[in-house]
Amino acid sequence: CFRTLCCKGPPTPRPEYDVVCIGLTGSGKTSLLSRLCSEAADNIVPTTGFSIKAVPFQNAILNVKELGGADSIKKYWSRYYQGSQGVVFVLDSASSEEDMEAARTELHSALQHPQLCTLPFLILANHQDKPAARSVQEIKKFFELEPLARGKSWILEGSMVENMDAVKESFAQLIHLLEEKDQETGRI
Repeated sequence: CFRTLCCKGPPTPRPEYDVVCIGLTGSGKTSLLSRLCSEAADNIVPTTGFSIKAVPFQNAILNVKELGGADSIKKYWSRYYQGSQGVVFVLDSASSEEDMEAARTELHSALQHPQLCTLPFLILANHQDKPAARSVQEIKKFFELEPLARGKSWILEGSMVENMDAVKESFAQLIHLLEEKDQETGRI
């Protein structure tokens, strides 16, 4: 009886997945990831270069490599793609028409990149709480996701820092896609 209560051994390790997180400056990548890691939300500074966070979930750990979205950094994004098993693309759904065009260009480029094109994508239309925010359906149409991402594993969800439960659910969907990909390749 004592052995079963005290000597259970270590818990079963959770699978870990390496994910790259990209998006333009100001899209909210750093804020979302900081909140997912239960870090303080005040004094968040946009990422210059890159940062890596281990984001724990109930059934997996995501090692998220967040790449800064400034123009001077975007040209180096592809150098950090190797080894990624999934992609999180964050866009500001309340941004200007010009920034939406730039985000669309970057997403299209990522969806077609040889190192990313077969990976699961989580696309977060962030800042849904702002008055000028475009709906998920508007973004899906504007970004031409149906024809472009046909045959790929992708999820498009609205997000905002004030509703982390919805963000966690979006990431749970990504984890499910990552698990499915693992099963397909027999990596489990």
